[in-house]
Amino acid sequence: MLSEPRAGRLAAWGNALLAGFVSPDDAVLAIVGEDAVHRVEGLPGESAPVGLTLALGRLRALGATGLRVALPRPGHPLGLSGPPEFNARALESEEAVIGHGAALGLVPEVYEAGPAGDVHVEVVWHVLPVREAPPADVPSLGEAERELAEALRDATELLSRLDVAGSGPVAEAAIDAYRARAERGREVLAPGYPPRAVRVLELAQRVGLLVSLAYDNGHGGAVSSAEMAARGEALRPVERTARRAQVAAYNSVVEERERGVR
Repeated sequence: MLSEPRAGRLAAWGNALLAGFVSPDDAVLAIVGEDAVHRVEGLPGESAPVGLTLALGRLRALGATGLRVALPRPGHPLGLSGPPEFNARALESEEAVIGHGAALGLVPEVYEAGPAGDVHVEVVWHVLPVREAPPADVPSLGEAERELAEALRDATELLSRLDVAGSGPVAEAAIDAYRARAERGREVLAPGYPPRAVRVLELAQRVGLLVSLAYDNGHGGAVSSAEMAARGEALRPVERTARRAQVAAYNSVVEERERGVR
């Protein structure tokens, strides 16, 4: 939850490109981020992988007017609409992008090579048919924002109860890293997104940070396997709320366009 999913970057900047807010070069630069290269495999009419610029143009020509995000987990097909083959691939990757107006979805496969600190990352987006149907379990921005406010309270209480909130330099460093990222990441959603979507995504990332601290920063107050299992059970709905809010933020421009808001 601490890093922006690649599906989020592709959808956000792809939507900005499709709406005419950014150039193809700027969109591709933002999507690739710190990775070395992204390619798209399985596009209709293409027998070999192609670059992102060509792929996004081809999706537009095939009728895509927007891109949605899915962030599924076992038992929670968040953002998916089928068919089973696509859902299974997306679940394995835990993220996917789904075309609106074109019944195609993209699932990333990540290849890494090199030593720690100098890792070369290549991403191949596999294009597969999708079912044109409402995505599973995606809230509105308003619903997501209300749920997040409650989830933030729950996560903070859990951290305190589990002795994680005051657990020293590791927690402090994580909080500082989040704040630094928030300050430099004001365009995380790309041009064209409503301010409320930016606010919801930032809050979702903050909740995700707190959940990660509770999971990863030692055992805290959970000293037995039973207590650790109970902690996981308590954190699971908070983490789910944060993921639902992320998807709502990334998908907001498509949802608003469907309602005729923009």
